[in-house]
Amino acid sequence: MARVVVDVMLKPEILDPQGQAVQRALPRLGYTGISDVRQGKRFELEVDGPVDDAALARIREMAETFLANTVIEDFNVKVES
Repeated sequence: MARVVVDVMLKPEILDPQGQAVQRALPRLGYTGISDVRQGKRFELEVDGPVDDAALARIREMAETFLANTVIEDFNVKVES
């Protein structure tokens, strides 16, 4: 069984209020030197069978139509060994 990870992040031009809230809180908690925080989502998919081109195409389709809102989010698909 293989694992495929889909990372979903807001596009750079979209404001990230959750990331901004974390960024503002870090210095108050003693963590300095962080200039930007962006929050995203990570999906870990356990795939039955081989992760071939057809399986990756199906997962990319799933990410584009279900896991990510492609109007405001980008996604990345990668296979973990």
